Amino acid sequence: MKKYACLKSIASYIPTRCVKNSEFEKSLDTSDEWIRKRTGIQTRYFASKEQNTSDLGVEAAKVALERSGFQASDIDLVIVATLSPDYLNMPSTACLISAKLGIRNKPAFDISTACSGFIYLLSLAKAFIESDAYKNILIIGAEKVSSVLDFTDRGTCVLFGDGAGAAVITSTTDKNNSILDVHISADGSYHDFLFTPRATRQSEFMQENCISQYLQMKGNETFKLGVKTLISDVEEILQRNNISSTQVDFFIPHQANLRIISAVGEQLNFTSEQVVITVQKYGNTSAASIPMAMNDIYESGKLKNGDLILLDAFGGGVTWGSALLHFGG
Repeated sequence: MKKYACLKSIASYIPTRCVKNSEFEKSLDTSDEWIRKRTGIQTRYFASKEQNTSDLGVEAAKVALERSGFQASDIDLVIVATLSPDYLNMPSTACLISAKLGIRNKPAFDISTACSGFIYLLSLAKAFIESDAYKNILIIGAEKVSSVLDFTDRGTCVLFGDGAGAAVITSTTDKNNSILDVHISADGSYHDFLFTPRATRQSEFMQENCISQYLQMKGNETFKLGVKTLISDVEEILQRNNISSTQVDFFIPHQANLRIISAVGEQLNFTSEQVVITVQKYGNTSAASIPMAMNDIYESGKLKNGDLILLDAFGGGVTWGSALLHFGG
């Protein structure tokens, strides 16, 4: 009997500090009206100084494990997507989260695909489960984006928030509870559209200094490429699976900007009831945004077992991806 990967549970964690647009008016040439008009964002949440990305991920993971019915000891693999890890390169945030959850002697690693992170995680988990490499996989998108923001740059600092989303992926023989298809891709020629440079990059071979270690973005270019890529990717995955937009219960795009979400949703003929929007509450939480949005409709009672979900994301790298899956929780 054929084995499929199944998204068994979903959960999220949101820090306690809510930051309204008006707080940025104190230090930047901006306003609540300017931010809302251009992004749709009204609030976002920032982690405390004591909280690291791994701490946010742990809280989301605990709930995801509880909802899945599994214990930490049942997990065979932990994968984390983040652009704001606790440490530079090592140890991985996945290793830290595993240790804090009490998961020992199991593989754990990070991936760096920015806002497309959760979809990349789904692709990896699907492949691992369906190849029988692992049985139960914990995937986490966790971000303390506030730690890499330049709070003198109104073009970036007002856009992002902190948070984490987690899911347990396991196996099923029921295709109607499975991850049907995942498509991921990248084009590094656009690497300078959205990036976080190292503070210094000097060596005898490369005499170059980076002025800033904070996130930098070409806003207009990223917006245009993002809309075009997201629409094309969704059309491709729907066509490949012979599914129309009317058959999708929920379309959950990456929560970067309300104008992007609206443009993509309208072009693809999704109704307002199908499109899940949380950017107004949380801002752009990068790899955490899709699982956080999914958790919102789960906790509201809208998301039911077997519902067909379409995910779509675009992030720095540039990377992008889409996924078609039934909710198996």
